[in-house]
Amino acid sequence: MGKGLTSKVGSKWVTVHKDMSKEGIKTSFQNNRVCTLAKDHYTSTSFDNFLAMAIAIRDRLVERWILTQQTYHKNNLKRVYYLSMEFLIGRLMGNNIINLGLWRAATKAMEDLGLDLEDIRDQELDAGLGNGGLGRLAACFLDSLATLGIPAHGYGIRYEYGIFNQKVINGSQVELPDEWLRLGNPWEFARPEYTVRVRFYGKTRMFHDRKGKLFVKWVDTEDVQAVPYDMPIPGYGNDIVNTLRLWSARSTEEFDFEYFNHGDYEQAVYRKVLSENISKALYPNDAVSQGRELRLKQEYFFTAASVADILRRYKVDNTDMTGLADKVAIQLNDTHPALAIPELMRIFIDEENMEWDSAWDITVNCLAYTNHTVMPEALETWSVPLFESLLPRHLQIIYEINLRFLREVANRFPGDNDRLRRMSIIEEGDPKKIRMAHLSIVGSHSVNGVSHLHTELLKSQLFKDFYEFSPEKFNNKTNGITQRRWLLKSNMRLSDLITNAIGDSWVIDLYEMEKLIPFKDNGSFRKKWRDVKMENKKELSDFIRAKTGILVNPDSIFDVQVKRIHEYKRQLLFSLYIIREYLKLKNDPSADIYPRTFVFGGKAAPGYAMAKLIIRFINSIADVVNRDKTIRDIFKVVFLENYRVSLAERIFPASELSEQISTAGTEASGTGCMKFMVNGALTIGTLDGANIEMAEEVGKDNIFIFGLKTDEIQSLRQNGYNPNDFVDRSQELKDVIRLVRSNFFSHISPGLFDPIVNILLGRDPFFVCADFESYCKMQDRVSEEYREQEEWTKKSIINVAKSGKFSSDRTIKEYAEDIWGVSYLDYQ
Repeated sequence: MGKGLTSKVGSKWVTVHKDMSKEGIKTSFQNNRVCTLAKDHYTSTSFDNFLAMAIAIRDRLVERWILTQQTYHKNNLKRVYYLSMEFLIGRLMGNNIINLGLWRAATKAMEDLGLDLEDIRDQELDAGLGNGGLGRLAACFLDSLATLGIPAHGYGIRYEYGIFNQKVINGSQVELPDEWLRLGNPWEFARPEYTVRVRFYGKTRMFHDRKGKLFVKWVDTEDVQAVPYDMPIPGYGNDIVNTLRLWSARSTEEFDFEYFNHGDYEQAVYRKVLSENISKALYPNDAVSQGRELRLKQEYFFTAASVADILRRYKVDNTDMTGLADKVAIQLNDTHPALAIPELMRIFIDEENMEWDSAWDITVNCLAYTNHTVMPEALETWSVPLFESLLPRHLQIIYEINLRFLREVANRFPGDNDRLRRMSIIEEGDPKKIRMAHLSIVGSHSVNGVSHLHTELLKSQLFKDFYEFSPEKFNNKTNGITQRRWLLKSNMRLSDLITNAIGDSWVIDLYEMEKLIPFKDNGSFRKKWRDVKMENKKELSDFIRAKTGILVNPDSIFDVQVKRIHEYKRQLLFSLYIIREYLKLKNDPSADIYPRTFVFGGKAAPGYAMAKLIIRFINSIADVVNRDKTIRDIFKVVFLENYRVSLAERIFPASELSEQISTAGTEASGTGCMKFMVNGALTIGTLDGANIEMAEEVGKDNIFIFGLKTDEIQSLRQNGYNPNDFVDRSQELKDVIRLVRSNFFSHISPGLFDPIVNILLGRDPFFVCADFESYCKMQDRVSEEYREQEEWTKKSIINVAKSGKFSSDRTIKEYAEDIWGVSYLDYQ
């Protein structure tokens, strides 16, 4: 089995057996290829080589995984359970190799066999189990939890189809299924022995015992099996391996022989297909009633299975349920897992026979809620009729929670009926709706926002009534990213340069980056910094040419906006600026304009018509600009399709200007801005989300801030915002809109972009017109400062040096200390 090696897990030294040397990895790889895959070097495919390597790495994880879990149980440690509908984990091989400290050994092992580790890694499919920032944040948190040695488990859904694959055909987004499991997943382990039965529909029966105590039974239900699949999540360099458990839906009845024997073959498997739809796809279309019902099923399915599993784990080492909060901390990543609140209450009252007050205290003390939005229209609600049909017992419990809560509010604020209406978990109307954010606040001991501005907006606007009622619940936890994936793994050239200068302690403590500050005044170091950026830009240029056929200039400014396509993120503002620059050059071909490569990436929700039209608009601009020979290749516009984690890892290292231009007061935090920052890009952005804290860290001279502030936006909205007032004052904006309206970018489909013009000149809900002039002026400043490469490089170094606050390690430490009350394992 190879050499026995000692490894420290917690405070105990143990023996692990898998050889971590180059020779050990070579041996494992070859054995796996022959004995597990029945292939040799003649018959193995590239994917076979990936599987053989993945299994070799996985085996080294498994030993540490088992030891970690044994340590948690033996010490009966309090554990964190992170519940999230999304985990956008991407590819795992590179991350696992790095966290195990095997990068050099693995690379050399493959070289000895005539193989390239990068080519092998490229065979892995992204696990796209998320839609964007919410899921990627959850993945970063898992990495930090393990690296910090915090006993933790992630819980989610094992979607058979993740976020759709995006193709751009004739400029338009086309969605294709993401069959990420079609070739198998070497990182997961099925755990059918821990299958949980999840119930839906049915009815409730109430009865009293001889002592007059009320009991409720949930009966005549339609059940689904939740089958767990576990993935190991290694910490960096500490031999700690935590668990991500994803639930897959299986029918309780695989096959109905009665239908089959009567020749009704479709009906024979109908229940199986219907049940397994629950974990079939990420985010079904909720524009139709069946989609809404399926979405609610998904939320309860994974929440109920996770709660059952948490309680099972607790009972292994504990007998007294009243001590649950001393051993269990459950974090709700947005409101999708909010059904944990009535589910815990149901179990405590109906199955554990607790009194309401005791059950409620335990529930509240176990649960904490993270909010991820500042927009009221984005808060999740469910219609009472749908909820009553699907989860009748839970509706009864929610009504009781609401009744008791409103009694407390009424006692505190006598006669304030408007406040009761605003704070009620149930929104009156036809139909009545359950406000899941209100349920989450009432049923949790902690409510946090994800940036300073976001949290202040929660307290002063979105949840003002709740803050006045329970101010002690509210706190801020600014989001972060894991530097191990987004710098150490994604940008090895820059990582090596930094490590050679200041050592590698930044990998586990990003605040160590501040040691870079003196190097900004070192001319030799600045040149190496620019050389690294240029190599990364050339690499991305080659990738762009291979994927799109577009030849871009590596000496141009790489100006990048990659994120989910949404009106509030204002890809439209970026697009209008590009047209402005194009017009400037057309009107004066000799104009001294610094070359730029404008890079877009992002997916639009399939049912979001305006976002999909914006993608078409961007690609139409690209088609015109890239084909116009008169502008001498000064500009290129690129839309990279199918934006995902592995593509992001190519883009961030090459980026120089990060577009974080959402309307002030709309972005809760944003983490893309942090990934750009840690890779040395400068930010152009509004005072929104985490941009504010980034500006505080780097100083106003090292970031390009423009636009209206949140209070100015609110004032303008309240006083009656008219976008035409701003258009009339800006000849450039007037010219840009006139060009779009003239069908210059849509001559084959006249009127195609009229909806964009109409919304800009009509409501302009995200103040694109109001911020256009300020944005363009700041972009002009960017161009001027970029010409001074020595100064630009200093600013780039400062941005990386001041990125320490934006590590997810810092975020998780704050959660652990302020909310969860969990202990770290002792590595000393």
